[in-house]
Amino acid sequence: MGVVKAMLPSYELGFYALVVTCAVLYSGSGIFEASRDSMNRKAFRDGIKPGWHYFGRKMDVADFEWVMWFTSFRNVIIFALSGHVLFGKICSMTVPQHRAVMYMIYGALAVLGSMGLAYLMIILSHCLLLYSVALAKQKWLCYVAGLCCLASFKVEPFGSWQSGFVTGAFDLQDVLFYGGCTFTIMRCMSFALESCQKEEGIYSIFDLLKYNFYLPFFFFGPVMTFDQFHAQVSTRELRRKDDEMKSIRVNALLHVGAIVAVDIFFHFFYILTLPSDLKFVNRLSDWSLAGLAYSNLVYDWVKAAVMFGVINTIARLDHLDPPQPPKCITMLYIFAETHFDRGINDWLCKYVYDHIGENHDNILKELVASTTTFAITTLWLGPCEVVYIWSLFNCFGLNFELWVQKFFQLGPFAKLEAKLSGAMSRRIRAAFGAVNFWAIVLYNILALNSLEFALLVTKRLLVMGFPVSTLSIWFITYCGVQLIKERERILAIEEEQKGDKAKVE
Repeated sequence: MGVVKAMLPSYELGFYALVVTCAVLYSGSGIFEASRDSMNRKAFRDGIKPGWHYFGRKMDVADFEWVMWFTSFRNVIIFALSGHVLFGKICSMTVPQHRAVMYMIYGALAVLGSMGLAYLMIILSHCLLLYSVALAKQKWLCYVAGLCCLASFKVEPFGSWQSGFVTGAFDLQDVLFYGGCTFTIMRCMSFALESCQKEEGIYSIFDLLKYNFYLPFFFFGPVMTFDQFHAQVSTRELRRKDDEMKSIRVNALLHVGAIVAVDIFFHFFYILTLPSDLKFVNRLSDWSLAGLAYSNLVYDWVKAAVMFGVINTIARLDHLDPPQPPKCITMLYIFAETHFDRGINDWLCKYVYDHIGENHDNILKELVASTTTFAITTLWLGPCEVVYIWSLFNCFGLNFELWVQKFFQLGPFAKLEAKLSGAMSRRIRAAFGAVNFWAIVLYNILALNSLEFALLVTKRLLVMGFPVSTLSIWFITYCGVQLIKERERILAIEEEQKGDKAKVE
C-alpha cells in the first residue's frame, strides 16, 4: 500500500499531463488528416457511407452492430425495453412479491415475438437439460454438460444445425440467436453450480426460468450470477437508496451523451475502416498508427460501456444491482483487470479462475487457473485462429505479470526496493506498467481488428520505429501510467478515510 500512496511532486504530475495531452492531440491530428484524405477511396467504399453533407463529412459504418442498434433495430430495442420498464413499474407497485414471475412472462413473450417459437423451444430444451443435470448436485457434471451445450452453439455443424430451426431473416438475427443462446448457457451453468452448493434440496425450474428470461439481460447480458439475482428479485420490500434516482438519471444522460459523441467521432475519425487497408495504414506515421490501435480499444470499451450501461440503468430501475460496465481501457495497465464484459469476468472469476487459482499467489495454480479460464473464454468467443492467438497471448500476459512479481520479490531485489523512496519505487513500477499497457493494446487488437493489422503495428512500433518512436511512445505511456497511479492513490486514500469513518460510527 505504501507504493500506492507514494506521492509525486505536483509539477512532475503536471508535466506528465502536458506530455500526454500533446501526444494525444498530435496523434489525433494525424488520424483526422488520414480520415479526411481517405474519405473517397474506393477501398473504403463499404466502410464509409454518406453522413453530414452540410459539414462535408461521411460516416464510418464499419461496425455493423453499432449501426444496426441505432438504425433498423433501434425502434425494436426502444419498444421492447420501454415496455419492460413500464411493465416492471406496474408490477413493482402492485405485486412486488411476484415481480420476478412477471418479468419472466414478459421476457418469454418478447423472445417469442422477436425470434419465434422454434428459438424459444431451443432455449427451453437447454434449460431443461441443464436443470436435469443440476438435480444430481455434482459440480463436475454441471461443468461438462454446460460446456458441451455451449460447444453445441460454437462448434460446427451443431451451431448451424440449431440455427436452421429458426426461420426468417432480419438484421441481427444471428447476433440475437447466438447471443441469447450462449448467455442462456452461462446462466444455466450458474444456476446449476449454485444449486450444488445449496445445502437442502434444489432451486425449482421456475427459479431458473425467472433468472434466464429477465429480458434486459437475455440477449446481450451482462451475466449476473444466480445467487445475486435470486436474492435481489426475492426482496419484497423495495426501497431505494438516497439519491439513487438522481444517479440513474445522470447515468442515462451520460449514455445518451456517449452515443452522440460516438456518432460525431465517426464523422471525423475513421478508426474502424482505416485498418482494413494495410497499404494505406502503412503510410501513416508511427504516432498516428499507435493512436489508431489505441483508439480501437477505446471505442470497443465505449461500445461495451454504452450497451451494458443502458441495460444496467433499466436493471437498476427494477431494483437490481447488476454488474458494472467495464473499467475504462485508458485506466488499465494490468492484465488481471482487462475485460470488456464485467458480467462474464465475474462469472469466470467465481466459478473458474478464483476457484482454481485461490489467492493467485502460487505460480503453478495460477497457470492452471488462467489456462482453464482462457480455454472456456475461447469456447465462449467461438474457436478460430484469431481467438486462439488472442487467448494464448493474454493468458501469457496474465501469468507473466505474476512471474515478474515473484522474481522481483526475491531477496536482492526486495532489499534494493526497500532502500528506495516510495516515489522512486512508483516511478520504476510505472516504467514496467508502460510496457504492460502496450502489451494489452497489441494483444487485444488481434480480436478487435485483424492479425495482419496487429502484426503491422507491432513491427512499426518495436522494429522499424526503434529507437526513436519506440522509446518516445514508451515515455508517453509512462506519463499516462503515472496519471493512472495518481488517480488510484487518491481513490485508495478516500476508501481508507471512508473505512476509518465507518469504524468510528
